[in-house]
Amino acid sequence: MSTVLIVYGSTTGNTAALAEMIGEQLKASGHQVEIQDAAGVSPDNLCVGRDAVLFGCSAWGTDEVELQPDFEPLFDNFERIGAKGCKFACFATGDSNFEYFCGAVDVMEERLNELGGVQMLDGLKVDGDAESSRAEVEEWAQHVAEKL
Repeated sequence: MSTVLIVYGSTTGNTAALAEMIGEQLKASGHQVEIQDAAGVSPDNLCVGRDAVLFGCSAWGTDEVELQPDFEPLFDNFERIGAKGCKFACFATGDSNFEYFCGAVDVMEERLNELGGVQMLDGLKVDGDAESSRAEVEEWAQHVAEKL
């Protein structure tokens, strides 16, 4: 059994629902899962003592990627989370009408890789409501569970 932290930032509730859906799948696979809203976590050593951390953030933007406001302070302090050597994966919800659809995944993966994190698999990008992509979400979460 692995210990997994899921940290998300959500404005409309779509990313929160996605985090819960992923958490349910990982728990069903026998892993210990903690889910936290980014607004309530401290960046200091966030990854330390965990087998993996999953980061989820809604994003939008036409000129550049704009991260969800509650997640942005955490992202700005990623150098303090203790990512080196920690397994991670990223997920996002977004609107495919925006140029940077789910761009948060790309931005987070790039930064976590720079910090020495161990990327388990490509990020999950969901257009809109997580429920409408349940099969895709469950498949992605199963791949995460297999990599733990």
